[in-house]
Amino acid sequence: MVELHPLALSVNLPWFITEPGQHDVLLIAMGVFLVLFTLAFGILFLRLHHLPEHIAQKEQKVQYEVVAVLGLLAMFTHINVFWIAALLLAMIDLPDFTGLLGRIAHSVSRIAGRRHTS
Repeated sequence: MVELHPLALSVNLPWFITEPGQHDVLLIAMGVFLVLFTLAFGILFLRLHHLPEHIAQKEQKVQYEVVAVLGLLAMFTHINVFWIAALLLAMIDLPDFTGLLGRIAHSVSRIAGRRHTS
């Protein structure tokens, strides 16, 4: 049998030092904290990463698609300039030229039709 040193039997040991054969409560608590912190940090990071897409979701379809592609490029290439460009593009309100261009195209086709018939 091994004799223990008299100071090893002291009652003034810190609370986190466990007795032989007992569970290490601090190790278990820190393991649970580490898993929860990693999950929370991952969720926060992904929500922050997809922020430009959430902003651009209310805008035009083409603008949303460009912002989404820039976000994916930023995520897979780890080039932060893509994410910054996506955020800036999502925050800028681009004017809708489709109505104006449609009226121009209709007018041009009418003019071309009149010249063609006369």
